[in-house]
Amino acid sequence: MKVLLINPPSEQELIGNNPAIIEEERGYNPPLGLLYVAAYLESHAAREHEVTVIDAQVEELSYTQLAERIKQIAPDVVGLTAMTFTLLDVIHTIQVVKAHAPQARVVVGGPHAHLFPAETLSLPGVDFVVIGEGEEAFYQLVQHLDTPEQLAQIRGLVFRHAGQIVKTGAAAMIQDLDSLPFPARHLTPYQKYSSLLARRNPITTMFTSRGCPFRCAFCDRPHLGKRFRARSPQNVVDEMAACVNLGIYEFLIYDDTFTVDRKRVLGICEEIRQRKLDIGWDIRARVDTVDESLLAALRAAGCERIHYGVEAGTEKILKVLNKGITLPQVQNAFKWTKKAGIETLAYFMIGSPTETREDILQTIRFAERLDPDYVHITILTPFPGTQIYFDGLAQGVFTEDFWQKFAADPTPNFVPRYWEQELSTAELITMLNQAYKRFYLRPRYIWKRLTRVRSLRELARKAHAGIKVLRL
Repeated sequence: MKVLLINPPSEQELIGNNPAIIEEERGYNPPLGLLYVAAYLESHAAREHEVTVIDAQVEELSYTQLAERIKQIAPDVVGLTAMTFTLLDVIHTIQVVKAHAPQARVVVGGPHAHLFPAETLSLPGVDFVVIGEGEEAFYQLVQHLDTPEQLAQIRGLVFRHAGQIVKTGAAAMIQDLDSLPFPARHLTPYQKYSSLLARRNPITTMFTSRGCPFRCAFCDRPHLGKRFRARSPQNVVDEMAACVNLGIYEFLIYDDTFTVDRKRVLGICEEIRQRKLDIGWDIRARVDTVDESLLAALRAAGCERIHYGVEAGTEKILKVLNKGITLPQVQNAFKWTKKAGIETLAYFMIGSPTETREDILQTIRFAERLDPDYVHITILTPFPGTQIYFDGLAQGVFTEDFWQKFAADPTPNFVPRYWEQELSTAELITMLNQAYKRFYLRPRYIWKRLTRVRSLRELARKAHAGIKVLRL
């Protein structure tokens, strides 16, 4: 059986008015979810199924070019991952699949499908929906594709049979992540993945854990659960070593919070040092999960950059967002990280519930004082399944469940809504642009970045990002 997994082109993303100044998460990274599914199929049924992956984003394929590839492959099954803000591109891709490979059964998984399984199944061309973690469910689906009585026994599926919608219930979360094969990077043009921030290219992304135990009100990763599940240090570094064998020396670790388990972090650092891997890597961390000795260990093992979710520069808004951190903790973490010789990226949001213009100005001033190497600022979007979205519905801030409405009837003219009780969308956009200009156009900041440029290529990338700031 020919199985095709597609990362669709990115032409209709619902990014709203948020500029992507730092682009490390937009179209430059391998589609890990699909690559885990591909690897699981290859490791369990390589003789039975021929697995192909098309990453239309990194290959810069148009829909016309994608159609040609689909015709050439003639797949029996096509799998896609849907996030709510990529849904329009997923739908367009399904249309292309059905037009050029009408025999193919289409399977959709991912966060959007998890939140809106019935609506996703109702989309034209969708044959099956996978909810929760997809490796085992997708494998079992492909194995029993034409036996509905067997499909009904597979947890994590939603499909139609005899005119009825069959929901088999959510599958149990995978507890032993070490049992999963490494993502099938060899099925992609892995040499093409890059990052604006990386010191070396190509880069790759990794997950060393799943689930996050914290309760931030804006979190939109419901399909991975709240229980922290982690891979062992040896297993993590085994994957890094396998990537080095492919010529990949730069890693963006995409765990929600890499530093949940301090002992495990130290174990990973020690494993890297013992194997003498000459690599660079980024992590995401909370400011209340690091200390000076941990940061020193990270740096000694090649950690080059830490992405911290700061979100706000006032204690008031941190409480609204249920971040569970304080401004002094933020200041200490950034001070210690800089002292350790690790670069910092700070995530901030504006437009949170109850946030006023003065609150936002305080956040901008706090970001300037904090002086990270990079900031990534967005207008808070209340995504489906988040506590902030539920609060907005309960309080009448949103008069309808507009995400459910969009899921049931996705239209190209849909625009995500912001929390506008305190400030209008136009005011938030103006303040967002002001925040970027104030931070990135400071003479001190520009001089600092210029003194750290290591190549003409890096200078060109940073100049391109600077031009984007000027155009805001």
